[in-house]
Amino acid sequence: MREHLKHYIGGRWVESEGGERHEVINPATEEPVTAITLGTAADVDKAVAAAREAYESFSQTSVQDRLALLQRIADEYKARMGDMAKAISEEMGAPISFASAAQAPAGLGHFLATAKALKDFAFEEQIGKATVLHEPIGVVGLITPWNWPVNQINAKVAPCIAAGNTMVLKPSEECPSNAVILAEIMEAAGVPAGVFNLVQGDGPTVGAAIAGHENIDMVSFTGSTRAGIAVAQAAAPTVKRVHQELGGKAPNLVLEGAKLDEVLPPTLQGVLANSGQSCIAPTRLLVHESQKEEAEQFAKAMFAQTKVGSPDEQGMHIGPVVNKTQYDKIQELIESGIEEGATLLEGGPGLPEGVNRGYYVRPTIFADVTPDMRLFREETFGPVATITSYASSEEAVRLANDTAYGLSATISGDPEAARPVAAKLRAGLVTVNSWGPDSGAPFGGYKQSGNGREFGAYGLRDFMEVKTLVGA
Repeated sequence: MREHLKHYIGGRWVESEGGERHEVINPATEEPVTAITLGTAADVDKAVAAAREAYESFSQTSVQDRLALLQRIADEYKARMGDMAKAISEEMGAPISFASAAQAPAGLGHFLATAKALKDFAFEEQIGKATVLHEPIGVVGLITPWNWPVNQINAKVAPCIAAGNTMVLKPSEECPSNAVILAEIMEAAGVPAGVFNLVQGDGPTVGAAIAGHENIDMVSFTGSTRAGIAVAQAAAPTVKRVHQELGGKAPNLVLEGAKLDEVLPPTLQGVLANSGQSCIAPTRLLVHESQKEEAEQFAKAMFAQTKVGSPDEQGMHIGPVVNKTQYDKIQELIESGIEEGATLLEGGPGLPEGVNRGYYVRPTIFADVTPDMRLFREETFGPVATITSYASSEEAVRLANDTAYGLSATISGDPEAARPVAAKLRAGLVTVNSWGPDSGAPFGGYKQSGNGREFGAYGLRDFMEVKTLVGA
């Protein structure tokens, strides 16, 4: 079992002030795989002080210096890609093939995309007689989840560095080792001491201390809407900027007459990839009533053919979900679908056949799901999809938008016909015949899916302050 019992503060690995040991459970074996120390508010104070001191000089560095630093980080990251993939696979259950091909590379992509955005970014613009300046915002607190761990860390770390900010990171205690590797990458790349600080911990202690800290100028949070509300409430007394990417319940609106065998495989894959643990997974399949039976048969066959297996084996299978809490929540929602009268097409409750340990979920799909059912409304965060039929394009759009969330939406069908439909969907990301974002384009949600944007130039702008200069 690996041990990471120290925090990275001010360019050094330091002991916690009063923290407690925490063991991370491998979701495939239900055995401990990693130990960390859950930090304290005193650890956060120390990290914020280091970041505040480093800000005085780092905020004054040139764009060229920061571009060179981003390139060095990217180079060091490439050298540790295998370590990153292995840690993610063991701690949150992503199959090693998927961790190597998608999880770890996604983290690298943000440094590359942010460097490109920084190179072209206009830090000054003239509006009438005024000069508008984009400046570093200060010390930024970063709180990130476990499902795409290093991807969501680097979506924040990269623009912080590009903007000239310093930071304190609290990764998820469910998947902490990737953040330790990132700290080692930062050190090897020559990131100045205090610019990047890592405090391991849980949300109620370290997360709350970061959100409410009077010397943190901005908090950027990715996670559930419930936790996001708590972060915003903790941050309110200090009136800091609160930047959030929260939950989702994405529709997959299949246009009438679409060729299902062509458009459904890449979009249904978004429900199965990462064992469904993606906030943009297009889990609510909306199909025209004339194609209901065909869609049910196709989806049933695709889910039935999806294999479930060990994360340490190569292959195209899916792994377990991250922990028992998530497993139990998914099982409860599957049971609710049965109890509320949905038609179970494939999968269902319990472990997959031949599995006797680990938090594995059977790839599950329901038909005849109506908007009043929990499966239609609640974020499942597992390999579970629903099918709901519609009679008209107006009803399809209404069903797609019938959610408290608005992070993403998918349209399956002719791209030309999808364009006017996309304009009616209340979501920050709309994908056509695909489900993933673009690391150079803005990413963020409407409604209870958050506020602010990450990725590329829009992400860089959201991690900066704006000053208007008149008369100079």
